[in-house]
This record gives sequence, structure tokens and C-alpha cells, in this order.
Amino acid sequence: MRFREKILRVNAIIFDIDGVLTDGLLGYGEKDEMKFFHVRDGHGIKMARRLGLKVGILSGRQAEANRRRSKELELDFFHEGKKDKKKAFEELLREQSLQASECAYLGDDMIDIPMLKACVLSAVTADAPAYMDEFCDFRTRAAGGRGAARELIDMVLMEKGLWEKAIGKYKEQG
Repeated sequence: MRFREKILRVNAIIFDIDGVLTDGLLGYGEKDEMKFFHVRDGHGIKMARRLGLKVGILSGRQAEANRRRSKELELDFFHEGKKDKKKAFEELLREQSLQASECAYLGDDMIDIPMLKACVLSAVTADAPAYMDEFCDFRTRAAGGRGAARELIDMVLMEKGLWEKAIGKYKEQG
């Protein structure tokens, strides 16, 4: 299947958190981890949701920062602390009435390989290990936590013909 055909099938986008929505660095304080999320990724997620795509998270780790960001973004689904990500992915598909053939996945490390292989569109961040190229359709130009999620979202919105609708209200304000 050609790349554009894959994008056109996407109705849901699934993100890993650590190394994808964040740069993968963990800072420990007295009570919880400290993480930094890129604001443009968050805006892209909100745009994608407004335009009818399901968007959510599948993470192997648990953290209050993850839950807080998920709540802010009003995600369609949020699965954290899932050490067996393949099993959690299958549960997510059932729960959301989705097929892997309509999902895009953005990951950054070997734990993401089963989802990358299963989804119709698979991507890894710019800073993912080189061996991950074997398991994905493309590598973003942006690193994890530095706009990689937004890059994937923008690509999907553009190819699906939703881009003008996404930026229309901003163009009218000027």
C-alpha cells in the first residue's frame, strides 16, 4: 500500500509518552517525576480531535504528569503503566471500536515495535535508535518532545484534506 493511501485510512492516532510527547528525560522531585511536553504537540492533538480523529496515549510508565497532560488535552483514551503494550494495544482497539488498519502510531523504542508493525501508519521520532527504521513507515524530522507528534498530526490533516479547516479560524482572525 502506498504511503498516501495509508494516511487516508487513519482515523485514530496513538502516541507513546516518554521519548515521544516528552524528550524522554525524567526528573525526580520529592513527590513525582517532572516532565516537559511541547505546547505545539498539544495544540495539534486538540486540532485533530476537533476534526474528528480519535487521539490518545499508550504508555508503559505511570506518572501524575502524564495523567495531568492527558486531562488537559481531553484525550479519547489514555492507557498508562502498560508493560505489555501489545496486550494493552489490543484492549485499546476493542475499547475504542477501532481496527489497527485505521490507526497511526508514533513511538521511539523497541517496546513500540508491536504497535508499529500492526498499525496502518507507523512513525518513529527523529532521535529513535536507527534500528527502529525497519519497523516504521517514516521517521519524523523533530525529536521526541520537540514537535514530533505535531509533525505526524499535520501530515495526516494535510493528506486527509483537513488542513484548511484546521487553520481556517486562525487565518480569519488576522
